[in-house]
Amino acid sequence: MGFIDIIKAKAKADKKTIVLPESEDRRTYEAAAQILKEGLADIIIVGTEDAVKKGGEGLDLAGVKVVDPATSDRTAAYIDKLVELRQKKGMTPEQAKEILLNQYLYYGVMMVKMGDADGMVSGACHSTADTLRPCLQILKTKPGTKLVSAFFLMEVPNCEFGENGTFVFADCGLNQNPTSEELAAIAASSAESFKALVGAEPKVAFLSHSTMGSAKHADIDKVTAAVKIAKEENPDMLIDGEMQLDAAIVPSVGASKAPGSKVAGHANVLVFPDLDAGNIGYKLVQRLAKAEAYGPVTQGIAAPVNDLSRGCSAEDIVGVVAITAVQCQGK
Repeated sequence: MGFIDIIKAKAKADKKTIVLPESEDRRTYEAAAQILKEGLADIIIVGTEDAVKKGGEGLDLAGVKVVDPATSDRTAAYIDKLVELRQKKGMTPEQAKEILLNQYLYYGVMMVKMGDADGMVSGACHSTADTLRPCLQILKTKPGTKLVSAFFLMEVPNCEFGENGTFVFADCGLNQNPTSEELAAIAASSAESFKALVGAEPKVAFLSHSTMGSAKHADIDKVTAAVKIAKEENPDMLIDGEMQLDAAIVPSVGASKAPGSKVAGHANVLVFPDLDAGNIGYKLVQRLAKAEAYGPVTQGIAAPVNDLSRGCSAEDIVGVVAITAVQCQGK
């Protein structure tokens, strides 16, 4: 059974309610129909009845709950709560109403905040910034979390590396040039996410163009400092670096380049030094190795809200909804 099949089985076992606010995109409806068919989650689509009827034409959407902000009896409570949350920023009831009636991502996040949905998935036709802005304004960060970050769950076919071809790649979607402290926080969150979703022990490698001091550069210094911080803050976690990619995942190379390391050659959580490397890395694996790439999955927000690549397929949305549902179970 592959990773996503395991995740789907977990989602089915304790169904959660996920809101999909992008009612303007056909992929939302195709994904919703498949989610309902597989019994992965209960689905709310934010939009007008007419828009949903048109967008979902030809699909079996029986069971989808449609919420129109203009007519919902919950909208007034959402307006009041949004004013309360943003009053220090000068939010007025009129502004809150304008936002909630016209920006469905904000409405979806308010549904999560108010307990009317467990999680949200968006990003098929919105940027990461548009998806995460209402989350950070309304939901805030998870208690004890230093940084909101994003990862991709990679499932590589016919691969003996990682956890039977399953990896977490971080951060591939949010933090542009993290500091050493931020890299350490990304590593800790990513290890927790790997454990929660995959169920195996995370082995975290901090990636670089150098392995254990084989080269000298300020960029490498940033990574080695991150490794030191991460080890000090997470003494029971398997963490090592800095490592080149082959030293991190190939046992023979790891044994040669980093003898004695418990992570080298066996890493399943890969922490990239910056967003350029992470984004390029996941897309190379996705396109050249025909890997499934689920994400960017966010971590560190007070409730599960996940982003999508704007190039995603309906099947990608199904996978991210299943992952989000499992995250909701562990909330």
